[in-house]
Amino acid sequence: MSVEIRVPQLPESVADATLVAWRKQPGQSVARDENLADLETDKVMLEVPAPSNGVLREIKVAQGSTVKSGELLAIIEDVAATGASTSTSTSAPASAASPPPAPAASPASAKASAAASAAAAPTAAPAAAEVARTGPAARRVIEENSLAPGTVVGTAPRRRVTKADALQAAAAEAAAVQAADAQPATARPGRGEKRVPMTRLRARIAERLVQAQASQALLTTFNEVDLGAVQELRGRYKESFEAEHGVKLGLMSFFIKAAIEGLKRYPVVNASVENNDIVYHEYFDIGVAVSTERGLMVPVLRDADLLSFAAIEERIAQFATRARSGSITLEELTGGTFSITNGGIFGSLMSTPIVNAPQSAILGMHKIQDRAMVVKGQVTIRPMMYLALTYDHRLIDGREAVQFLVAVKECLEDPGRLLLGV
Repeated sequence: MSVEIRVPQLPESVADATLVAWRKQPGQSVARDENLADLETDKVMLEVPAPSNGVLREIKVAQGSTVKSGELLAIIEDVAATGASTSTSTSAPASAASPPPAPAASPASAKASAAASAAAAPTAAPAAAEVARTGPAARRVIEENSLAPGTVVGTAPRRRVTKADALQAAAAEAAAVQAADAQPATARPGRGEKRVPMTRLRARIAERLVQAQASQALLTTFNEVDLGAVQELRGRYKESFEAEHGVKLGLMSFFIKAAIEGLKRYPVVNASVENNDIVYHEYFDIGVAVSTERGLMVPVLRDADLLSFAAIEERIAQFATRARSGSITLEELTGGTFSITNGGIFGSLMSTPIVNAPQSAILGMHKIQDRAMVVKGQVTIRPMMYLALTYDHRLIDGREAVQFLVAVKECLEDPGRLLLGV
């Protein structure tokens, strides 16, 4: 029995997806719920699971194609049905006639014959199957062009190789040989070029970044923060914190708590522009930028003001793991009223982050660096970090942006403010 494999129902806000890779090829067996193909949307990767055990019979959509919900991708042959039909067809000839008994053979000749049969079987079977699937005209083209039969992919039913398939394979091989011959013999090594199409995620990131800069009046203000108090607090409680909550006490939870305190004092930084209206959000959904091999993702902590330090650290760790494995959901990447990005993990000392529209501001963290600072009239070495706030000047004035950043700085330099709300 044939089973159709179709594109799963895509999220409501996603029109289509790109089939980036087939995990199985025709003729290979598949297990129930095994991933057959990877689909890439603008934000997330989706898997196409096999609905039952069987054999992948035919692929209907080529790798790199754009597909929509419900579109036919492939056909698999149910293993139970295939096994039953095979059993029936093979038993009939056996019952129709019994072959005459073979003459007796000596033990030595029997062993030699068995060894020869075992050696010939692996090569003879595939060759016979390949010939059976190749028409006479196609075989002529394959022989004339010295093509390996196994390299020609059949497009007719039952993967039968037609003359058109053989001609296409011959043209592709000739083009490859011609391209190789066209390379100059004196070309310097290491000066080649490689052109690859953008992934959907990378294309979407590029589109949104250009859109943000074109539609918003972006401006960045800077400050610096002494993280000595935060580091001292982390050093004092990190072991007991991890033992109690099962997660490490990182820097991000302090910055999220400090940012929320600043957003409460200056609500316009948490607002957004919608047509000619200013929308003030009375909740705090904080986006945290996560770098992955596919590109930058910004999962959102919903109602972050209600979360404890431990809950924030736990969710950020989960987000990072799922984002890098491609299992994060579209819902976790949508929304958000304010974002934080940390270029310091890559060694960035200072940057001007781009706002994640339609939000109106983003806080940039950077590398912690020991620097000589004057504290109470004395020069001392302190762990310092530059902070950057990029904001939409259409909505946020410089005074509010600077005061917000100062509020974040005060909370981080005196973490007790986060507990007391002052």
